[in-house]
Parts: sequence; C-alpha cells; structure tokens
Amino acid sequence: MIHLDFPSVGATENIILATILSKNEVTIENAAMEPEIIDLCNFLIKMGAKIYGAGTNVIKIIGVNRLKSISYNVMPDRIEAGTFLVAGVMTRGNIKLNNVCTECLSPILYKLEECGANITVSKNSVSLKMNKRPNKLEIKTLPYPGFPTDMQAIFGSMLCIAKGTSTITETIFENRFKYSRRTY
Repeated sequence: MIHLDFPSVGATENIILATILSKNEVTIENAAMEPEIIDLCNFLIKMGAKIYGAGTNVIKIIGVNRLKSISYNVMPDRIEAGTFLVAGVMTRGNIKLNNVCTECLSPILYKLEECGANITVSKNSVSLKMNKRPNKLEIKTLPYPGFPTDMQAIFGSMLCIAKGTSTITETIFENRFKYSRRTY
C-alpha cells in the first residue's frame, strides 16, 4: 500500500505506470482523482491492465505480464479549453469550443460565469459571450474537483483587467506565483 500525503497527479500517474507490469498488487490511498487519471486508467485497462477505483481516492493496481497494442482517443485537454475560454473573456469575445469535456470544466466555467461571462453548455461544447470587463473574483486552487492550479496564472492574467480587487489563493504549488514577480 502506498499512501500519498497529498493527492498528487504526477505521483499517482507514476505509481500506476510503475506498477502495472509488476508482479505486485498495489493500492494507492489518497490518490489524485483528476479526469486525466481516469483517462490514463481507461487507456491502460483497454491495453489489459487491471486497475480498479480510477476517479476515487483509492486506486488498486494488480500487475499483469504484458499489455497489448490498442487504438485510443485521449480526452480533450481541459486546461487548453479553459485557456481559450479565458481568452474569450479577455477579448470580450464570442467563442464556441467543440469536443470538450464539459463535466471536467465545471470549476472553470463556474468562475467564468462569476466574472460575468455568459456561458452555454451542450453535451460536448461550450459557448462563451463576454461584452464587458470581467468582475473581480476570489479563487482558491484545490485538487480536483476544485479549481485547477494549472489555470491559476491564466486567470491571474485575466484578473489584471477585472473591475475591483481579486484574490487568488494557491494551495497546490508554492512557486506558482513566480510569473507575477518582477525581475531586473
């Protein structure tokens, strides 16, 4: 059994990858629950891996002797989608993103609506309209399903043009604010 002090995406992925071809049975406690972990597990399961609990904080891996070749479509990138949506807000744009995982974008969409964007969600698409400066926000990064730390700097850039004073609290990476430091 491996217990993670913090539900790290990188650690969870690496443990899964390191153990799928071992002769061991490994349980990860406090595993990351990000959609990308689920997608990785689905990919590996389709290849013949024995993985249970993807999407929960306890993942069990039973090592197998080999994996088979497959064809697989990787999930759409939620951070890339969020970046395009923020660009739409910053430019007071009208955009539509197709082939996105709308469920995975929930915390991002919530904050974009809070800042004043008009958002319409369909099964696999998101439309955004913005015709004014964004409103101020309070953001706190958290492990999934919370607000993603990878969107923190992108929202930080957007909030530079927002009305009012915004607050961003980073709880995942202590050096995530390096982009905002002035250097000479």
